Amino acid sequence: MIHLVLGGARSGKSRFAEQQVADIIAAQPQGMDVIYIATATAGDDEMSSRIARHQQDRQASQLLWQTIETPLALADCLSKIDKTHQVILVDCLTLYLTNHLLSFTSEQLQSGTLSRWQTEKQQLLSTLAKMQSHVVLVSNEVGSGIVPMGQLSREFVDQAGWLNQAVASLADQVSLVVAGLPLSLKAPNL
Repeated sequence: MIHLVLGGARSGKSRFAEQQVADIIAAQPQGMDVIYIATATAGDDEMSSRIARHQQDRQASQLLWQTIETPLALADCLSKIDKTHQVILVDCLTLYLTNHLLSFTSEQLQSGTLSRWQTEKQQLLSTLAKMQSHVVLVSNEVGSGIVPMGQLSREFVDQAGWLNQAVASLADQVSLVVAGLPLSLKAPNL
């Protein structure tokens, strides 16, 4: 099962996603492995603090998280660790996208030469479609604001929107979290 959790900054989406993982584990009497795939990189002190807070939250939870840091090769990582009786939380797709976009030169962005990203995105979608593990993916909903100034920012908003749409189309469940409250956008067929 694939569950996409969308929300804005500080919406409570990561907390909600972690609770979804806990609920999946609680419903399985035989037990399951719990994997946390972190895509963030600590580029500055503020981001280091965010990462530390997420690590502390996981350590304080009742789940025995195994953390894998994967800023770029998400599709490859997922295919290598996929198995039954496992839940994987990916936090988050928009940081994963950011890592890819920042790897491009300004000339590549200006020319629209994002073929490396498009290939990685297609590999991710193909991998997700074949997963045996339960996968909960967190992503920022960035399309509800104004069109940003700056080419990189606009490219990010466009690419994030297209990535979220593509993942949502293959997901079994999609939730939008606003002010800590989840809204079901797509429910699983039971």
